[in-house]
Amino acid sequence: MSRRAVVIGAGLAGMLAAAALSAVADEVVVLDRDDLPEGPEHRKGLPQGRHAHLLMAGGLAPMEELVPGVSMRKHLLAAGAHEIPLGSGMVALTPEGWFRRWRHPGPRMLTCTRALLDWAVRGAVLDSTGVVIRKARVLELTGSRQRVTGVRLSTAAGEEDLAADFVVDASGRGSRIVTWLAALGVDDVREKTVDAGLVNATRLYRTPEGAGRFPLTMVQADPYQGRPGRSGMVLPIEGDRWMVSLAGTRGGGEPPSDPDAFLRYTLDLPDPIVGRLISGAEPLSDVHVSRSTSNHRRYLEKVRSWPDRLVVLGDALATFNPAYGQGMSVAALGARELDRELRRSGLGEPGLARRVQRRVARPVESAWTMAVSQDVWYPGTRGGSPGVADRLVTAYTRRMIRTATGSYTAASAVWDVMSMTTGPTRLLRPSTVLATLSGPPLPAAVGAPLTDDERAVLRRLDRTGG
Repeated sequence: MSRRAVVIGAGLAGMLAAAALSAVADEVVVLDRDDLPEGPEHRKGLPQGRHAHLLMAGGLAPMEELVPGVSMRKHLLAAGAHEIPLGSGMVALTPEGWFRRWRHPGPRMLTCTRALLDWAVRGAVLDSTGVVIRKARVLELTGSRQRVTGVRLSTAAGEEDLAADFVVDASGRGSRIVTWLAALGVDDVREKTVDAGLVNATRLYRTPEGAGRFPLTMVQADPYQGRPGRSGMVLPIEGDRWMVSLAGTRGGGEPPSDPDAFLRYTLDLPDPIVGRLISGAEPLSDVHVSRSTSNHRRYLEKVRSWPDRLVVLGDALATFNPAYGQGMSVAALGARELDRELRRSGLGEPGLARRVQRRVARPVESAWTMAVSQDVWYPGTRGGSPGVADRLVTAYTRRMIRTATGSYTAASAVWDVMSMTTGPTRLLRPSTVLATLSGPPLPAAVGAPLTDDERAVLRRLDRTGG
């Protein structure tokens, strides 16, 4: 008997889930309500699509496993993505000081527009599997609280029921999964939102001549001073361009949409390096602003009776403040959990979906902890405030970050957790704890840790912008 799997959503989470399902299903149909672009172009179904996206090493690793016969790293690099070694290729001002740059590259991340990444992944999956995409809007799930049997959908031709042996909801931040589950009789879904009121503002620039090898540069927000957070970054993307993305929390930290005010915002950050880089650069776009930035989590792994043949992944399960660059990696890690359980058990085994949903919650919990533990400190955050445990954890974390500015041992632990190659328990290994308690062996860096050539580039850009 032919076995059909249906995936709701053709974004990153949906296409990776489709790749996993293609190994065990005879037919995989991906449903998306948008007209999908033929090339690396923005689409309206991604509210954060125009802003900075970082594909961490922990997210790239499962992508390397999921698409048959394709190295996603090589595929993305060939499409124009940049590879950034965290240890040597990034200039970052943290609330505790400048990170040093080391000879060891550390974990690597990829940077490009979200449009390029989605287009490249979608193309790789379609070219390497039998997955097909249909334009349709899903109205509801069919079946019962015991088992999902498919979806009811709306197309240009009308409504229809599409039977399925397995359904994955990867429809993103706007998923209606709670409503759909309630219609089946599953009404005990617990949700939580922690919202720091973050606003993102992003503009594209042509990379100035001679600055093509300038490191990824960021000035991080400080959540611990009782003031709204303000941050900015310059990251290289495809097409010899820089993406400049600003972020600020409610109460006065919000970045503007006006181009002149955008530049002033960068120059008023705790260090003006972002503004200095772009003062004389050629803008290639308007300033795009987004406010879809809250941390929101659906605790589906805790539902008393989870229906068979249904899994929820990606932003449909949990969203995170995009400032921490975790969303795509969590989606990829979730798709890998689905893939491993499918290969172990097959498509129709009772209890498979519940096991997957519980396993997917692990990377979600790690990312949630990292994001929320910082966001609760911003003034005006809604849905959370620091408790006693938060204060103890924050005191240790701040000391560790301060140590990491001058200790390779501590810095490598921070990179591993930030890259999602390991969980937060990495910070509690004896070597990391000892380094943290001992403090940084090297003095704090005075100013951005740039090479002589990079300082020359910055001086030249200063003159151009002046």
